[in-house]
Amino acid sequence: MEEQQSNIITEAKSELSNLTIRDLFYKYIRFIPVFVFSVALALFGAYGYLRYTTPIYSTTGTLLLKADQQQGGSSDKFEDLFGNSKGFNIQNEIEVLKSKALMARVVEKQNLQFNYYVKGKIKTINIYKAGPFFLDPLVLTDTFSAFTLKIKFEDQNTFTVNDESEQLGFNKYFKNRYGTFRLIRNPLAGISKDYVVEYLPTNAAARNFASTIAVTPKIGGAGIVNISLEGTNPNQCADVVNQLMEDYGDYTKELKNKTSDQMIAFIDNRMAVLGKELDSVQNNLLRYSEQNNLIDIETQQGAYLSNLSESDKAINEQLLQINTADFIESYLRDKKNQFGTVPVPSTLGLSDETLSGLIGNYNLQQIKRQELLDGNVPPDNPLVLETNGQIEKMKLSILESLTNLRRSFNKSIGSIRQNSNKDLGEMQALRYKSKEYIELKRQVDNKQLLFNVLQEKKEQTAITRASNIANAQIVEAAYVAGTPIKPNRRSIQLMSILIGLLIPAIFIFGSEMLNDKITTRFDVEKITTAPILGEIGHSFSEKTLIVNKSTRSMVAEQFRIIRSNLQYVIGKTDRFTLLVTSSFSGEGKSFLSTNVAAVMALAGKKTIILEFDIRKPKVLSGLKMEKGPGITNFIIGKNNDLSELVRKVPDTENLYVLGCGPVPPNPSELLLGERVEELFSWLKREFDVVIVDTAPVGMVSDAQTLSKFVDSTLYLVRQGHTFKKQITLIDEFYTQKKLPKVSIVINDVKLKTGYGYYGYGRYGYGYGYGYGSYYEEETPPLNFFERLLQKLNPMQWFKKRTN
Repeated sequence: MEEQQSNIITEAKSELSNLTIRDLFYKYIRFIPVFVFSVALALFGAYGYLRYTTPIYSTTGTLLLKADQQQGGSSDKFEDLFGNSKGFNIQNEIEVLKSKALMARVVEKQNLQFNYYVKGKIKTINIYKAGPFFLDPLVLTDTFSAFTLKIKFEDQNTFTVNDESEQLGFNKYFKNRYGTFRLIRNPLAGISKDYVVEYLPTNAAARNFASTIAVTPKIGGAGIVNISLEGTNPNQCADVVNQLMEDYGDYTKELKNKTSDQMIAFIDNRMAVLGKELDSVQNNLLRYSEQNNLIDIETQQGAYLSNLSESDKAINEQLLQINTADFIESYLRDKKNQFGTVPVPSTLGLSDETLSGLIGNYNLQQIKRQELLDGNVPPDNPLVLETNGQIEKMKLSILESLTNLRRSFNKSIGSIRQNSNKDLGEMQALRYKSKEYIELKRQVDNKQLLFNVLQEKKEQTAITRASNIANAQIVEAAYVAGTPIKPNRRSIQLMSILIGLLIPAIFIFGSEMLNDKITTRFDVEKITTAPILGEIGHSFSEKTLIVNKSTRSMVAEQFRIIRSNLQYVIGKTDRFTLLVTSSFSGEGKSFLSTNVAAVMALAGKKTIILEFDIRKPKVLSGLKMEKGPGITNFIIGKNNDLSELVRKVPDTENLYVLGCGPVPPNPSELLLGERVEELFSWLKREFDVVIVDTAPVGMVSDAQTLSKFVDSTLYLVRQGHTFKKQITLIDEFYTQKKLPKVSIVINDVKLKTGYGYYGYGRYGYGYGYGYGSYYEEETPPLNFFERLLQKLNPMQWFKKRTN
């Protein structure tokens, strides 16, 4: 027996695995009409969105950013001073392109403070430069406040402003609280009815455009950038991008010109100051030169040195003459040379002619005396004595001449030395004078050099300014886009289809995930290994007893299948007792007990139903039988004859019922009495099959108390009513054998549109076996939604083709 039950469980699990994909297919195919309706509704919404949403256009221009080519060396101090030596950084330039200050220039040049719209029935369209008129503001009351003018045309030539009663015409000024304006007609555009003109201050308009502009490098590391803008009007986007690229080029050129102008202004200012300073130091130098007789210091200093040299030379010559005179004098005064044979030396360079003549005469007299002596004239000869007198006289004359000559030389030396000292003093004074002169001359030279540098730099800057070009080049101008980027028709349609599929899918799967009740046979089998004896479909009959000899309904046949399957649980015994229970009330125990007993009775077995749900008995009321004495009367001893308590079910052979009797105050304690065992002993002797309809085992202990008297347990699970967590209780009873031979019966299985089986069974109830041929059809009432689903159900189409 256990082996047969294990084989049933194994077979069920294998079959469940094989049918999983098919079950899922049949489970969800019934929702195809819902998905179709949801997708159609989503596509309709997408059509409305695409039809009435304002399109967004995008345009892109390409700009080449060039680094400033510096002239001269990188060490140019003027370039450093005025900021022209900065390196090129593309990120800095991108921020400049996105700045509100640069965009403000675009706004002013393109007159973007005013935006023109035409109002339709649903949406408002931007008609930038394509409207029938242009607003010419003569005076604005407040340029920093935004305002809106609603213009409504009465006909082709007259209009009203802001719903005022006064009718106005083109080219005529009108005044309101915002200022004085006029409309200028654009003959190229036709006139509609309602228009709106919005004014934004320049800063606000620039902020709006700057926030939507996108500047990105086209190639990493290169100086090419893409400038993109999205907006509701493609012409406006293209004009803004193109004007922005032009203004950026003008901005870079103006920035360089401004730098050059600042440099030239600085140079002019410095040159004016230096000119005055240069004139001042030049006058100081001239005045100092005149006061100190300074013409050419180097030449003057050379002349003084030359004079000193000549003076020294003259003094040396005079001293030489004096030395010569001293030598001659010493020679003459030497007595050894009084009448010597050696003549007096010549003047030895002395330039005095008198002295030379005296010395010559002196030497002639010496020669004459010597000749006399050589002629043997005695020394005391008067002629010799006369000659000696002449020599002595000559000697005195020479000595006197030498004294005079020496005196003359010394005087000349003193004069020369005086002049030399004067020149030396002048030369020493010239050194101090030259120091001051050099300082003044250095100031003049420095000022002059700086003045010349500034003048040269001014000319270079003027040339540079004249040759300045923009640091940007437009590679590709922005084009006027013909196709909007938003909304993307294909993306919106695909998204609507996905949403149309997703919403019902979320609803369906979400409802199933949140559903904590038993829906399918699989829900039971994945929680417990207890065998499923059968499934009972939903009965539309108002009667509890639906099984009899003549009924061939599907539910009746399902009870017959349960009868057949019981042989695998009970075995081949002819007599047995079944306990029918459930987790809680309302799951159909009495319905199951009554009809299982009926199919057993139809099989020729004498069968009795015990109404042991003492707290809430329903068997007799379901059979339309009156209540009377019953089980409780026997147990408490008021009625000892069970044969009198057992009642036969009308119109059904072999089927009997033993009612509950009066409801006692202590049902659980009552079932513990010895009379209960006596009751079951008598019933098992008198009847082939005993069906015990007991209270829910998940609520009270009655079923467990009576389990020792039964052979098997039928545990009822109701589709959509029993909680999944309660299946664990069944598994506990089954695995721990707290109840004998537990088998599960799934009750109230409803046939839903789209399922290939009756519920989720495996026994082929329903379409697969020709429902109209084998069973008596029960026609349930259909509501409108069910009738619609039935008509749209693809399985109905397949069924019609099959038939």
